[in-house]
Amino acid sequence: MEKINAGHVEWSKTEFQSNDLTTLGRDEVDNVVDAVFVTLGGKESLPTRTHISTLCRRLRIPVNVLDSPNLCTFSLPSTHSDGPLQIGITTSGKGCKLATRIRREIASLLPPNFGSAVERLGTIRRRIWEEDHRSHQALEDNIVVAENEDDDIPAQKPTFNQLISETDHAAAKTRRIRWLSQICEYWPLRRLSSITDADVDTILQSYTTTPSSPSPATISTPPLDISALDLRTRPQPRIILAGSGPGSPSLLTLATHRAIQTATVILADKLVPSAILDLIPRRTPLHIARKFPGNAEAAQSELLTLGLEALQNGHTVLRLKQGDPYIYGRGSEEFTWFEERGFKPIVLPGITSALSAPLFARIPATSRGVSDQVLICTGTGRKGKAPEPPVYGETMTVVFLMALHRVGELVESLVAPRLVLAGKDDGGIEEESSVKGGGWPEDTPCAVVERASCCDQRVIRSTLQSVVQAVEAEGSRPPGLLVVGKACEVLKGRGGARWVVEEGFDGFEGLDEVVGMQVGGGGGEMRDMVAERERQREEVVS
Repeated sequence: MEKINAGHVEWSKTEFQSNDLTTLGRDEVDNVVDAVFVTLGGKESLPTRTHISTLCRRLRIPVNVLDSPNLCTFSLPSTHSDGPLQIGITTSGKGCKLATRIRREIASLLPPNFGSAVERLGTIRRRIWEEDHRSHQALEDNIVVAENEDDDIPAQKPTFNQLISETDHAAAKTRRIRWLSQICEYWPLRRLSSITDADVDTILQSYTTTPSSPSPATISTPPLDISALDLRTRPQPRIILAGSGPGSPSLLTLATHRAIQTATVILADKLVPSAILDLIPRRTPLHIARKFPGNAEAAQSELLTLGLEALQNGHTVLRLKQGDPYIYGRGSEEFTWFEERGFKPIVLPGITSALSAPLFARIPATSRGVSDQVLICTGTGRKGKAPEPPVYGETMTVVFLMALHRVGELVESLVAPRLVLAGKDDGGIEEESSVKGGGWPEDTPCAVVERASCCDQRVIRSTLQSVVQAVEAEGSRPPGLLVVGKACEVLKGRGGARWVVEEGFDGFEGLDEVVGMQVGGGGGEMRDMVAERERQREEVVS
């Protein structure tokens, strides 16, 4: 309608007549139309569409009929345009949507702004042709001058006795065109797309014929430094913050798995399970955080420094964390740290153990009539300080991360009465009130879930009254967490015992093996990778 309103297209609101095909065209072609598009639809219009198609075929006029491939002599492709680059895809009327999708897929494989590279290559071809034409003309002029020169003239040019061969010009032209054809045929598209206007000048200067030297110059090396071109298209350094999930490789996101396979340097937390580390290609350098009590900050600083150095050397750095990077993983701090130094991280989520570990222990975080809210807390605050305990809520499920190493102090603060201490100082001014304890009943069900989703998963079901003794008796198997609330006994109880220990994990019932094979591979290569990663972990511990 815009073109009609602008006067570029004339709309004739009349019924179709057979002589329209030979009267509405351009004067240059005796008023025969260039092409016909029939947009009529429905069964009732089939006779008209067939009639128009027959007339067009008789007059050899290209015709396209909507949704009638058998009546068409041409079809409209789905096109991708980028400057001089034109790509058209057609399914010959069999599937317009499919043609559009194929076109999108092909276009996505091309480097960005590839049309500019096509334009530059066209410029090289044109300028080679112009240079060849000038060189050939100069060659002919030199021959004419040489034929007219007198041997008695003392000031003869140095080129007078130089052998001039027509094959010299032909050979140079062949070399130039052959080189251009070869790079178009064999160079990666990304390398071609990196050619700049300055490169065009370099190429042409490498194949130059000067008037004083009729024989075209030859070169023994390519006119462009291929390694320099490849540096332009090499991926930019980047930092990825990714969560590895609770432990099983089957619970990795596809994005994180791809990051593990493609990163050139990986910095992993100490508690990332070996099953995840086994997926790292052997060629990829792996640095595991050397965190132990009293050295957490130094180890964190070391890891950040290693990451920054790798980025400055052009690497793709994967900062691999357990669970989700933003759930007590210092992800936001690391994001800010790298961003302030010019490297904005890509953040990939992970399945947090705060919600998945209770699930694998058959503990629903919420359950109607039992728990209607979930609270995720840390058992260790900044610089090792104990955080304030949450206030008791009968329908609340609380998940404590990083708490088992100080479970005694945590449970003591939870079951302590919630006291409000208020009073007046010597001047009669009321002092600020303070809060002590969470006020949780000692018989509140709880569970310790360790190494969730791994083959050596362990669950200790108990109550706040007995859980400390249970952990002391059974020992610790990090990483683990503490779940507190009545939801701990919705699906499975203790049977009256002070605590119950459940070993092993069979939550996937065979699915883990299938997915693990698809994700991580198997066989001898996997065993070698496992042995190598175990050696690295032993070095970190020692």
